[in-house]
Amino acid sequence: MPKQELVVLGQDETTGCCPTLLTAPMDEEQAVELAKVFKALGDPVRLRLLSMIASRDGGEICVCDLTPAFDLSQPTISHHLKLLKQAGLIASERRGTWVHYRLLPQATDKLAAVLTRPAAEPAGATEPAGATA
Repeated sequence: MPKQELVVLGQDETTGCCPTLLTAPMDEEQAVELAKVFKALGDPVRLRLLSMIASRDGGEICVCDLTPAFDLSQPTISHHLKLLKQAGLIASERRGTWVHYRLLPQATDKLAAVLTRPAAEPAGATEPAGATA
């Protein structure tokens, strides 16, 4: 399988950032790339791994500290980490026998930007009638 990375979505001229789901329809290429990231995040083990990496003091964690947190084999954990890396959410660095992982904050920032309502839009403007908070 070829290595896949998160593609940077085009910038919105009005906000200087990525277009959100609420500002313009996404083109097919953007949807395909974004779906790969959401697919990587759609597994509870991968979501926990990403959370463990992102919340670690110092911003990185050794695979030796990740594996004991799961009732899974080391190769299974490595597979999940590989999928997160292919989705462009984490990076890794080998140090001797161990691999250290770190979050790529620009990837999660872009995801947040795509899912966030534009600042100028009122908070309740897109809620369906009858929706409650």
